Amino acid sequence: MSQMIRQLLPGLRAVLVFTVLLGLAYPLLMTGIAQLAFPHQANGSLQTVDGRSVSTVLGQQFTGAEWLQPRPSEAKDAENENDPGYNGLYSAGSNLGPNSEELVTGIDQRRADVARANGVPPDQVPADAVTASSSGLDPDISPAYAELQVNRIATARGVPAATVRNAIAEGSRAPMLGFLGQPRVNVSEVNLALARG
Repeated sequence: MSQMIRQLLPGLRAVLVFTVLLGLAYPLLMTGIAQLAFPHQANGSLQTVDGRSVSTVLGQQFTGAEWLQPRPSEAKDAENENDPGYNGLYSAGSNLGPNSEELVTGIDQRRADVARANGVPPDQVPADAVTASSSGLDPDISPAYAELQVNRIATARGVPAATVRNAIAEGSRAPMLGFLGQPRVNVSEVNLALARG
């Protein structure tokens, strides 16, 4: 029995030491460094839009014709029919395949809704306006989808289209290093610029 305890003690000490080091000390050290070096980002890149806090790194729901609209989101509580999506607790896509009748019907309905809301023919609606990202929390849309919404936003806000385009320019990003990814528009940043006027 005592030999077994002697063999177990070094293992238990190692577990305890590494739990303290890697489970407590390291996370606290990294949190402290992040808070000192990048406090805005470490706290979720939160901004205030229309009286509520939104993050510029996660997709958000904006209701009303006066706001730039994001991609659809499948990140919602399946048991709560009122959950609009963009819920970080349920980050996921729909997992529906290209042959899914439900997916095709949903895309067709979204295309018709986006076309009607923006006064354009359905064939001018870009793909990202009708399909969710794999996480359901993508904060970015394509420049084409942003441009499609300019006239609706300008009319709803009673401002020139150039004002909306300037806000879109503030939230626009080029591909990383000039060639990685696609040009994109951050919806939350644009809506922050619109809220500032």
